[in-house]
Amino acid sequence: MQLGLIGLGRMGGNMRDRLRAAGHEVVGYDPRPEVTDVGSVAELAATLAAPRVVWVMVPSGEPTRSTVRSLADVLEPGDLVIEGGNSRYTDDAPNAAQLEARGIGYIDVGVSGGIWGRDHGYGLMAGGAPEHIERAMPIFDALRPEGPREEGFAHAGPVGAGHFAKMVHNGIEYGLMQAYAEGFELLSATELVTDVPAVLQAWSRGTVVRSWLLDLLVRALHDDPGLASLDDYVEDSGEGRWTLQEAITHAVPLPVISAALFARFASRQDSSPALRAVAALRRQFGGHAVKHATGPTGTPGHLAGPSSAGD
Repeated sequence: MQLGLIGLGRMGGNMRDRLRAAGHEVVGYDPRPEVTDVGSVAELAATLAAPRVVWVMVPSGEPTRSTVRSLADVLEPGDLVIEGGNSRYTDDAPNAAQLEARGIGYIDVGVSGGIWGRDHGYGLMAGGAPEHIERAMPIFDALRPEGPREEGFAHAGPVGAGHFAKMVHNGIEYGLMQAYAEGFELLSATELVTDVPAVLQAWSRGTVVRSWLLDLLVRALHDDPGLASLDDYVEDSGEGRWTLQEAITHAVPLPVISAALFARFASRQDSSPALRAVAALRRQFGGHAVKHATGPTGTPGHLAGPSSAGD
């Protein structure tokens, strides 16, 4: 099958390799001349035989929206656009409507697999009309992992469902990563456990907490047992925030995912104004010792009244 692919970064470039290895013809476009196959979106459309299928794999937000607008101008009725970036699902209906006005179909796809997907396959969650999904299925089958289709691909629902499913997937991912990270920290905090990487590796088979994420943590600790080479600043892609916003809209409690997202926010602070306020309050109500920025100060209870409050 012939496919146009816009965006040849870490994900898109590997997807092009996997599709070509499966025997598909892929014509890629990227602004970087060293990786692109054609010089423009218009040239991409001219190179592909009608009816065309074009997969968009660029950063979410305006880069994706502007790419869809460009495709609306150069594609023809009967063509199909697949949007596979980490877009917010609310962008999908406007994208689809814009293309539908030109007779062009639209599918949104949540894609999971990261840099490992080229060799192991990608988990795919698609939203769109059944006839569009069926038309693109050879592409989906080439990208998903080997094995039963239902274990690597889902037609999640109409337009928007694919990106909504991926949003929830990423929210779960936040919680899982935070749980593993907290377990690692607690194991590292005690002198009783003398080989933390070995413990985590022992969990990778037979235990109920085994997972690919755990395997990746074990791999990271093998390369750097104390993770000393890394800073503790952790960014978020936005999907964790969107997940919580949807949880509020639907009144669904997500305490684990929300805590994981807030932990990432905390990682970006050189110091915490909130915790400085907590320290000040502890000193005020209980006379607890506090530390100034240059070192410890005060003595326990030196401001305490007749009855000191607890923590």
